[in-house]
Amino acid sequence: MAVNTGLIGSFSEFKDLKNIDRPTLMKVLDDVFRTLLRKKYNSDENFDIIVNTDKGDLEIWRKREIVPDGEVTDSNKQIAYSEAVKIEEDFEIGEELYEQINLLDFGRRAILSARQTLMSRITELQKDELYRKYSERIGEIVSGEVYQVWQKELLVLDDDENELILPKSEMIHGDLYKKGDAIRAIVKKVEMRNSTTPRIILSRTSNGFLSKLLELEVPEIFDNIILVKRIAREPGERAKVAVESTDDRIDPVGACVGMKGSRIHGIVRELRNENIDIINFTNNTRLFIQRALTPAKVVSIEVDETAKRASVYLKPDQVSLAIGKGGINIKLASKLTGYEIDVYRDVEEEEYDIELDEFSDEIDGWIIDDLKRIGCDTARSVLDMRPEDLVRLTNLEEETIQEVIRILKSEFDDED
Repeated sequence: MAVNTGLIGSFSEFKDLKNIDRPTLMKVLDDVFRTLLRKKYNSDENFDIIVNTDKGDLEIWRKREIVPDGEVTDSNKQIAYSEAVKIEEDFEIGEELYEQINLLDFGRRAILSARQTLMSRITELQKDELYRKYSERIGEIVSGEVYQVWQKELLVLDDDENELILPKSEMIHGDLYKKGDAIRAIVKKVEMRNSTTPRIILSRTSNGFLSKLLELEVPEIFDNIILVKRIAREPGERAKVAVESTDDRIDPVGACVGMKGSRIHGIVRELRNENIDIINFTNNTRLFIQRALTPAKVVSIEVDETAKRASVYLKPDQVSLAIGKGGINIKLASKLTGYEIDVYRDVEEEEYDIELDEFSDEIDGWIIDDLKRIGCDTARSVLDMRPEDLVRLTNLEEETIQEVIRILKSEFDDED
């Protein structure tokens, strides 16, 4: 008859809550009861333990050989004929007798001790399983639900209600979550501290997160037809991704962007409107630096391979594009290429220029100061800009700008 006790109940409970696989559970339970058997009978050799993992039922059977009375040398392996026929009259000498062991025979204290051992073993197995599971998933995207929002981190629960941690330092600028929100992130690392539950750290700022999002959205990347060679990010602001195709028939940039941006738009939304520049990777250093400075158009590049430094020359109206807002474009280009990049205005040597201050007798000082405030400190730096841009960037009216341009042009016309 099957026996069900608090011990078996706790086993069944752990199976449901901890999601331990059946073979592991059976081995743990077998080990626990064999320990009980060894304590009571000094051996577990002739015992069979049968476990029903679905119902939580367990049976223990002892197998002994029937021997003539007075010839029992090991009571765990043998039983006297006279004792055997008391159990069943048809038994004969030489046959094997199977006898069920009642769990209650072990005593309440032994059963409680075994229950504690079982709980401890299952808990340790769960920790090991969780550590193994997520160690194998480092670098992969996981989905979860925000369970708690703390000052320095978020507590996220996965589909199995395992606890994951997303530190604020690994969140994108603009990430605002509340309890119950769905969230996606990459598994950054798994820490095991002082034998406690594994601490699973997530990240949304990792380059790997963007790489995996591209893999999800672009089938050619998943199939290794397109390779993501390098990534540089300022999370939530801007990113540059260098890609390469293993198939000459496929344009890697076009495939990543998709028809009318269909593939890249979903990633941009996930990353809080992070602008993403997709460029073709190349081993040609100068060309790679030129592409990395997109959208600026480069005139020429001088590379110092030893110092890993590049001097980039651009037309005056392209310098601000190369640098980008807050210097972000040139910073990402440097990260992507591995070169420190310096940008310079490309001014022809024979080009003659005049400081704006030299025109103080024709142009009011406050006008000159306003032009210098936007970086126009010479005559040609003003003439190189479009009139509408000068109006937009300064506090000057269009008529004033046109008069300034006329005065400056007349100076160069006189020189010609």
